[in-house]
Amino acid sequence: MKTLTHLGTRMPALGLGTWQLAGSTCARVVRGALDLGYRHIDTAQAYGNEAEVGAAIAESGVDREQLFLTTKLWMDRLARADVLRSAEESLRRLRTDWLDLLLIHWPNPRVPLAETLEAMAELREAGKLRHIGVSNFPVALLQQAVEEVGAEIFCDQVEYHPLLSQRPVLDYLRPRGMPLVAYSPLAHGKVLTHPEVRRIASKHGATPAQVSLAWLLGQDGVAAIPKASGMEHLRDNLAALDLDLDPADRAALDKLQGHTRTVAPSWAPNWDT
Repeated sequence: MKTLTHLGTRMPALGLGTWQLAGSTCARVVRGALDLGYRHIDTAQAYGNEAEVGAAIAESGVDREQLFLTTKLWMDRLARADVLRSAEESLRRLRTDWLDLLLIHWPNPRVPLAETLEAMAELREAGKLRHIGVSNFPVALLQQAVEEVGAEIFCDQVEYHPLLSQRPVLDYLRPRGMPLVAYSPLAHGKVLTHPEVRRIASKHGATPAQVSLAWLLGQDGVAAIPKASGMEHLRDNLAALDLDLDPADRAALDKLQGHTRTVAPSWAPNWDT
C-alpha cells in the first residue's frame, strides 16, 4: 500500500470514506475493507456512523496501531469546550483511546480559528490524538491556521477529482509536505460517465473509477478516500493502486480540470479559483 508521510506519521494513500454509509451497511463495508487490507478509515461526527465504524474495527481484530483513523468536528462544535467534549464522545463511539487525525470538518467564521486549533492541540498533548488537520479550507484559511495561529496541520481534506482543479491548495500544501486528502474523488459519479475518462479506462482494461483514483494517487502528496457500497467496489478501488497511467493519459486528464464542484453547501467558504 502506498503511503504518505508527514510529521513522522505514515498515512495510507488510499482509504475508505464513509460519508452516507449508515447502520449495518456501514459496519459491513468497513469490516470488508479491513479484511481486504484497507488501513485508512475516514468518518465524521456529522456522518452519524462513528459507532458502526468503531464496532467494525473492534470486530475485525486488526491491531489498532496498524490503522489510520480519522474523524471530524462538526462546525457547531468548534468552541473550546465543545471540541473537548465532542472529541471524547467520538473516542467512545469509535472504541479507541486515540485518533490518528482529527479534522475541522468545515470552517465556522463565528468561532475564532485559533480557539478551535488550540483546543485540538490540547487533545493532542493529552494523547487523545496524534495529529490535527482541516477540511474544506481554501488557501486563505490554511494561511491563517499555519502562519497566523502557528498550528501544526497534518493535511487539508477537500473535494478533488479530474473535473475540479485544486491547484492553489496543492501549491500551498506541497512545499510544506502537507498532504491533500481527496474526498468525492469520483465527483458523485460524474467522472464515471466522462468520455475521456471512459476512453482511458477502455485503453487499460480498467474502470473509470480506477482511472480517476490512479490519476489522484499518482500525484505528489495526494491521498484519496472513495466511498464504496460493497466488496466489489472495495476491490475495484484497491486495484487502482496497480494501474499505471502513462504521461499521455495524465496530460489528457489534467486538461479536464475545471470547476465542477459537487459539494457546495450554503456555509462553504470562498473557494480558490
